[in-house]
Amino acid sequence: MPDEDYVYDEDSGEWVPGSQLAAQQEAGDTVEVRDAVGNLLADGDQVTLIKDLEVKGAGQTLKRGTLIKSIRLTGDPQEIDCRYEGIRGLVLRAEFVRKR
Repeated sequence: MPDEDYVYDEDSGEWVPGSQLAAQQEAGDTVEVRDAVGNLLADGDQVTLIKDLEVKGAGQTLKRGTLIKSIRLTGDPQEIDCRYEGIRGLVLRAEFVRKR
């Protein structure tokens, strides 16, 4: 059995193996993003709008049923980053989309 370095975990106040602490921190960094009906979203998913959305600054309205391809998660459980024709830097709220 190899010797392992122990690291002080400030959250629990205990000394734990370094690999265990790294695994805990990695698991804690993941954010679950769910769509309007509760489906888990991931990077690269396709989503459909469930409501007409007016895009601020673009002077454009995205209609209900519009397909958005290849989303990216932002780390915020309520926001997703995506691209759409003619709109740069589009960020949508997860509550207005449904996974396709």
